[in-house]
Amino acid sequence: MGTNTTDTAVPEWRQRDRAAAAAKLMLGWVALLWLIEAVDYATSHALDLYGIRPRETDGLTGIPLAPFLHYGFGHVAGNSLPLLVLGFVTALSGIRRFLTVCLLVIAADGLGVWLISPAHTVTIGASGLIYGLFGFLLVRGFVERKVLGIVVGVAVASYYGGGIVLGLLPLDPIVSWQAHLCGLAAGVATALYYRRPVPRLS
Repeated sequence: MGTNTTDTAVPEWRQRDRAAAAAKLMLGWVALLWLIEAVDYATSHALDLYGIRPRETDGLTGIPLAPFLHYGFGHVAGNSLPLLVLGFVTALSGIRRFLTVCLLVIAADGLGVWLISPAHTVTIGASGLIYGLFGFLLVRGFVERKVLGIVVGVAVASYYGGGIVLGLLPLDPIVSWQAHLCGLAAGVATALYYRRPVPRLS
């Protein structure tokens, strides 16, 4: 089968376009979080009530909303960088796939929080999604048997692993370790769901 120069150039350009698209998406995502928090601040934190309220029927509406809401600018600032980095790395595998991963993690994490978090609480923040992206990147390379994916997983674990483990412990009553645990489990489960079959030679 013949080849030509344009065929070999396409993957490189696709990689560059994908990286640019991933960067724009995550910068826009984080900017949206800051904009929402500015609106929340201007309305005397009225948006904070739209989080996940465990085992309340109305609290289910908070599942898709909670990852975009935060308790003040300090909260959103603490989530911005890890979301930006982990989201960008995940989005490099494709924007459509990234958005699907986010939807699955948000849904599973939110449902888990709704089921196991203490009653009469409201959970908001992007940390559940962050833990989900961490879990996804951590195991994706191993389940897909890709060297680059494994390297990424090891690098992510080395840099964020210590903080991730602490976040799973009930050390601070105002921090939802339930959201962290459910997010991590959702990310790992999503990576297993997305595993690709190993091609066989014939």
